[in-house]
Amino acid sequence: MISRYGGIFKVCLLPKAFLIVSDPSVVKHIMAENPTNYDKGILAEILEPIMGKGLIPADLSTARERRRVISPAFHARWLARMARLITGCGSEMLSSLDKIASPAAGREGSASGKEKEVNLEAMYSSVALDVIGQAVFNYDFASVKRQSGVIDAVYGLMQEAEHRSFFLLPYWKIPIFGHRFLGLGPISPKQSTFRGNLEVVNDALNTLITQAVESKSEEDVEALERRDYDSLEDPSLLRFLVDMRGSDATEKQLRDDLMTMLIAGHETTAALLTWTTVCLLRNPSEMALVQQELDAVLAGRDPTQEDIPKLERTRLCLSEALRLFPQPPIVIRRALGDDVLPLAQGTDVQVKVKRGSDIFILVWCLHRSARLWGEDADEFRPSRFLENRPGNDFGWSGYSYNPKLTLPDERASDFAFLPFGAGPRKCVGDQFAFMESVCLLAQVLQRYDVAFAPGREDVGMETGATIHTENGLWVTLKRRK
Repeated sequence: MISRYGGIFKVCLLPKAFLIVSDPSVVKHIMAENPTNYDKGILAEILEPIMGKGLIPADLSTARERRRVISPAFHARWLARMARLITGCGSEMLSSLDKIASPAAGREGSASGKEKEVNLEAMYSSVALDVIGQAVFNYDFASVKRQSGVIDAVYGLMQEAEHRSFFLLPYWKIPIFGHRFLGLGPISPKQSTFRGNLEVVNDALNTLITQAVESKSEEDVEALERRDYDSLEDPSLLRFLVDMRGSDATEKQLRDDLMTMLIAGHETTAALLTWTTVCLLRNPSEMALVQQELDAVLAGRDPTQEDIPKLERTRLCLSEALRLFPQPPIVIRRALGDDVLPLAQGTDVQVKVKRGSDIFILVWCLHRSARLWGEDADEFRPSRFLENRPGNDFGWSGYSYNPKLTLPDERASDFAFLPFGAGPRKCVGDQFAFMESVCLLAQVLQRYDVAFAPGREDVGMETGATIHTENGLWVTLKRRK
């Protein structure tokens, strides 16, 4: 459809019409050059009951204010401490996987019989939840080892948020109960379940927030950034935000911000790890290069923050998987006023946007455009990020390789690659999320040789707020020497 109609066209889904955008110059205009004219629109309406005025659903002025509050928390000392927290959670995952993995050749243990299989997608999801719980709230979900009511509620909220994102009928606005005298029960059982899950998670968050507020520090931002995070019993983001803002940090604001990070920071990382592993399994030569790099740089130890720049091949593979399977695959905007968009490649009409127009930015199509990324745009080729690409006559300046960037982004690609969004709404935790992905992938691939479970090579695909497999990532594991 993109190749036929170009980088911008209209789709009518009665009673609504949507502008579909996949041109980097138009995306740049909407997300960075004129961002005050566009808000989250449908997405904000869907997510507000879950995330309140958190960073994702909030209007731009609120999002900018919350970003100014949250950004200082992601400083170098805290990130270094988080790398150790991440690998600590990863070690718990490895302990569980060790019970499933076959021993390396020459090691004690029986490799006879059918090899055990594990759904690595589910394991990635569990460890990502554990990382977010400890890093953001100082809460140990321990979901790699057990299940609990809070964990069930968290997953229920995430599934509901994703379902709402791609369901045009707002069933969540229907009253929970019908007219009792007619003998009607709940009109939508999903609403009852959703509200129950929300209450469970809110109770847990409110307890943690109350504890943090009652023990807040009076240090200034510079003192907070100089803290010895290794000696802190609670190095969480919540602790930093409460200590930094003091009485200005209302419990409602904290709850909204933390809920946003819980939902957005968990699912996206798990999806990135899943699809990077899938891509490497389908490309054994790239898997071999990554494992050679891990052996050379880490030599069997856990990765640290200082190792991230050295693990170039690992980072390139994660970047390439994020290009092929973007999280999220679609970005939604709504025009707050009339606008004129730049001329998109493949069209000869400059589009005028009317106030109230809903726009779907197809990140999937942007990332896979042959016009931008070459005829092999649908192939997994991590080394493409080491190559410069020329621009075009429609305002795109091309891709420029920058060895100083840990992750190639919208700056290097002039908005042809949006790994963590762009503009004033760009993901505030992008450094943390990418570091987490590098560390966890390194731990798994350094320790095991991974293979698709027999007959389970077709993982399928389901799209929503993030991209999942349809059938799970079922693999067998063998300990490496």
